[in-house]
Amino acid sequence: MENIIKLGTSGYSFEDWKGVFYPDDIDKGKMLDYYSKHFNTVEINSTYYKIPHSSVFYWLSEKTEADFEFIVKVHKEITHERKGSFDSLSLLLEALKPLIESGKFKGFLAQFPWSFKYSISNIEYIKKIKDNCNNFDIWVEFRNAGWVRDNVFEFLQKNKIGYCCVDEPRLRGLILPQAISTTDTGYVRFHGRNTATWWDSSAGDRYDYLYTKEELSEWIEKIRELRKQTSKTYLFFLSLIHI
Repeated sequence: MENIIKLGTSGYSFEDWKGVFYPDDIDKGKMLDYYSKHFNTVEINSTYYKIPHSSVFYWLSEKTEADFEFIVKVHKEITHERKGSFDSLSLLLEALKPLIESGKFKGFLAQFPWSFKYSISNIEYIKKIKDNCNNFDIWVEFRNAGWVRDNVFEFLQKNKIGYCCVDEPRLRGLILPQAISTTDTGYVRFHGRNTATWWDSSAGDRYDYLYTKEELSEWIEKIRELRKQTSKTYLFFLSLIHI
C-alpha cells in the first residue's frame, strides 16, 4: 500500500522562530505564507484555548496551496475539563466551514492529559466525542500508559477513531514509542525527551528539545511499519528546531 508522508509542526506563528526559520523581520501575518513553502501540513493548537472566528480559517485557507492540510486540536472543554458539554466542538465545526469547504481540513486531534486514565466510562466518553464530530476524522492522544492495551485499540478501530503515537520522555507512566494505527491514517507527535521539565514547568519549557540523529533514527523502522498499515502518515514536531 502506497503511503504518503505529511511532515509539519504543531503551530507555526512563534516569535522565537524568527532568525532560526523565519526571516528576522517577517510580519506575523506572513508566517503561514513562508511556512507553507517548506511544509505541506500543520496542526492548529490555538483552538485548544479559544475558538476563533470563521474568518481566521478563511484566511488560513487562502494563504495555502490546494494540497495543504490542516489538523485542528479540539478545545480544552472536550479533553481537559470534560463536563459533558460538546458545545465547543459544535462552535469549532461552525468556525471551520471555510477550511472544510476548501477540502483542507483533515480532522481533529484530541490530546488528553495524563490524569485521563483508562476506564470504561472514559472509553464511552471518547465514543461521544466521535459521535459529535460530524463524521470527520479524529485522532486521540493519550499520555497515560494505562491506555496501551489491546481492547482499547480494538475499540478505536471499530469506531474509526485514530490513534496518535508519541515520542516523549522515558518516564514511568508515559507511553513508549509505538507503530500502531487504528485507521488508514497514521499519526505521530514528537514531544521531545525533556525528563527534567516534563512534570515541572518551572524548570523550563517541556518542548524545548533538540533530537539527535540517533534518536530520530529509532523511528525509521516504526514509520516504515506505519506505512505498511496505512495510506497516509502525519509526522508532527512540537518545536521547529526538532526538524
